[in-house]
Amino acid sequence: MAEKPVNSIAGRLSLRRPLTESLGILARVIDIISLDKNEDLQRRCSIIQSEYPSVTDFERDFPSLCFAIATGVGKTRLMGAFITYLHLNKGINNFFVLAPNLTIYKKLIDDFTPNTPKYVFKGIAEFAQEPPLIITGDNYDSGINVQAGQTDAFFSGIHINIFNISKINSEVRGGKAPRIKRLSEYIGRSYFEYLAGLPDLALLMDESHRYRASAGLRAINELKPVLGLELTATPFIESNKGPVFFKNIIYEYPLSKAMEDGYVKEPAVVTQKNFNPAQFTAEQLERIKLEDGIRIHEAVKVELETYARQNGKEIVKPFVLVIARDTTHAAELKKLIESDNFFNGAYKGRAIQVDSSQSGEEKEENVERLLAVEKNDEPTEIVIHVNMLKEGWDVTNLYTIIPLRAANARTLVEQSIGRGLRLPYGQKTGVSAVDRLNIIAHDKFQEIIDEANSPSSKIHLQAIYIDPEHGQQKTKTVVASSIFSMRIHPASPAFGTAADAIKPLYAKPAEQKFAQAVATAIQNHEDAPSSAYLLKNDVIDMLAHEAQELYAPDQDDLPGIVEAIDCRKITEEITRAMIDGIIDIPRIVIVPKGNTNIEYKGFALQCDSIKYQPVSRDLLVQYLRTNERETLSAMSKNSSEERLEDYLVKNLVDFEDISYDDQSDLLYGLSKQLIAHLGTYLKTDEDIRNVVIYHQKQLADFIHAQMLEHQTKIDSDFEVTISRGFTALKEIAFTADDGAEPVNFRASNFDKSKIGRMIFTGFSKCLYPMVKFDSDTERRFSVILEQESLKWFKPAKGQFRIFYQTGSDVSEYVPDFVAETPDTIYMIETKAENQMNSPEVQSKKKAAEAWCIYASEHNAQNNRKPWKYLLIPHESVKDNMTLDSYR
Repeated sequence: MAEKPVNSIAGRLSLRRPLTESLGILARVIDIISLDKNEDLQRRCSIIQSEYPSVTDFERDFPSLCFAIATGVGKTRLMGAFITYLHLNKGINNFFVLAPNLTIYKKLIDDFTPNTPKYVFKGIAEFAQEPPLIITGDNYDSGINVQAGQTDAFFSGIHINIFNISKINSEVRGGKAPRIKRLSEYIGRSYFEYLAGLPDLALLMDESHRYRASAGLRAINELKPVLGLELTATPFIESNKGPVFFKNIIYEYPLSKAMEDGYVKEPAVVTQKNFNPAQFTAEQLERIKLEDGIRIHEAVKVELETYARQNGKEIVKPFVLVIARDTTHAAELKKLIESDNFFNGAYKGRAIQVDSSQSGEEKEENVERLLAVEKNDEPTEIVIHVNMLKEGWDVTNLYTIIPLRAANARTLVEQSIGRGLRLPYGQKTGVSAVDRLNIIAHDKFQEIIDEANSPSSKIHLQAIYIDPEHGQQKTKTVVASSIFSMRIHPASPAFGTAADAIKPLYAKPAEQKFAQAVATAIQNHEDAPSSAYLLKNDVIDMLAHEAQELYAPDQDDLPGIVEAIDCRKITEEITRAMIDGIIDIPRIVIVPKGNTNIEYKGFALQCDSIKYQPVSRDLLVQYLRTNERETLSAMSKNSSEERLEDYLVKNLVDFEDISYDDQSDLLYGLSKQLIAHLGTYLKTDEDIRNVVIYHQKQLADFIHAQMLEHQTKIDSDFEVTISRGFTALKEIAFTADDGAEPVNFRASNFDKSKIGRMIFTGFSKCLYPMVKFDSDTERRFSVILEQESLKWFKPAKGQFRIFYQTGSDVSEYVPDFVAETPDTIYMIETKAENQMNSPEVQSKKKAAEAWCIYASEHNAQNNRKPWKYLLIPHESVKDNMTLDSYR
């Protein structure tokens, strides 16, 4: 079994599960067939078909297999994994990679070149020491890798040839031989002859559906490689009778599955509520779609910035893709979008037109802007095109598509969304606006919904409605600093009049500047046992001295020009203001004294609840919530394992806390127990195999859940250290309606459904001047805190370092509130009654209570208040309650 090398490569390249499964299939195939060019082709196809029934014909003169994987999942990375496995485990040194067009050709060269952002071999130490030699369609005839007149390569590493099939197609028109077949004076023969003579040439075909029957590929077929690997998201060729699917599909991972697993954005079709397109002319409808698309774009832009600020990530600049009818229409759209009467000229210089009507400097400039559209400092927000932007144009920041050309629903969606599926952060964030691709389709809304819900659909869209009464409401990102920070930095961002009552501590510029230097000096001493420690006379003197070294007065501030400032007095005042403006949060770090590894003790698996029955090959599952359909019998196509235990083990090793090398005996032992249990109620071996194959993921999850109950740690001797006695309050970013006035936190006569876009002020004890609540329960709890606490705040993400575990996933915990009373500091979470005992909430509670224990121990050593964690049900949040009543 080739699991160990497959898992090793998958781990080193950080492959997603579908890519790991594909690599496992390749490993199995080359274990069961010969790669000898002289071996009978039909016999090898029959061997593969016996385990992978979907492969009925190679459709070539050499073994060729198609991996049909949705756009955005990582087909290029899979090519790197294929090459790595074939080289390290089968000794193959020569590879020929085909691209369908110039765009993908250049992209592949970049991705296979070391030290580039998307280098496909990152993590493979063997290639770091001796990188593959890259030969391209532009340099092959220079003899870069072939000694003149010989067939041996210059060096012992691997050779990767990257060629553009569209260029070869253009060369063979009229029956001519492609340039690769022509004599090279440097090589002494044609490069084609050199490649055809190699005993270990493997062919990889990117986006193979684009050139499957082309004349250029027929010429390439004469190379007779030992193996062909095709990668595409659309494994069929269109014909008058509909799509004709490839006969060599060995693995398929469709778009609907990629959405479900969170590898790509969720496409959503957008229209207005109660919209009737028949009431508008074509010109009016086009204008409505454009304007609504821009409104969606602006809202997404804010959500992206807010998410980035909240999570300490790079801000993503989204853009809009407008699909025009033709080049004349595209030019008209650009003129309209950049005119003064389109959102008051806000998009002048922010739109580009990219199509075949352009040439020369104009085309070059627009292509340069298009290639740089992901950069935040590039101004383009709207790209207008007809049909140039196809495969190979990989961007992660396309969030809105406005189709303005006629097309049926299936073509409209499938051709549009492919360019916008990639996620900017590589995985879903849980924030709908950040994880969603919007398609503006007022006139095609019902058709797209119907197509998405058809049994044959590969996409399933969510519906979003624009409320015409509020569709023009803009949003903005608000960055809230703490009151202390705003008192020494008067230019801090504010929302409306929320900061009007916050007066700077000092009016003179020199005093303001020195106060800021003191604040910086204080931050350098957050390792003190507590903030109060800084009030010692000798510490104040030290802070004043350090602040003077940081302080750089303007020329007008120099002695003799203005009155000298009292440095020590300002230092003490700032220190006291800082202590009043924070709640001491120690930075707790759990440090293992030795290596800590997860280990599992052997145990008897509890299998009584398992009663799976064999699945009929005709069984169709339809999900009521999403209307998705799934045919279970498709899974039998991938049933390749010799032992039934292998199906369960290969799913178990996907868990991050399981090491196959260290725990294989236990994994196989538990798998055997479960399969033995199946034999107690299933009568035939065929039925047992059926259940294991169809339910392998669920069975593996079942085993893993029980393993967690028997988890131990080796060398789990920890020491808890406090790296800081207190920390400054972080800035908090959130989204709010632009232009809306802040609301007093005691008010209750507002639309509760809009609380997520509102800003609340009017607090006297909150350490921030403005707060955003996620629910009205939180707002009502703030009323209690204003009555009961000395000071309180809602923490930003990253303010604490608390992590909780659910299953094998580890996430950061951000509590709802922190409040200080005369005798206790509280960490508080409010939850709905029906969520109080959920595994996630209880895991958070356990982690937070452990943190509070360590914080209390630290504070006790420094004569400070203890910490206490409160988990409060929403139903208990009432104005007449006290904090003590929740203890």
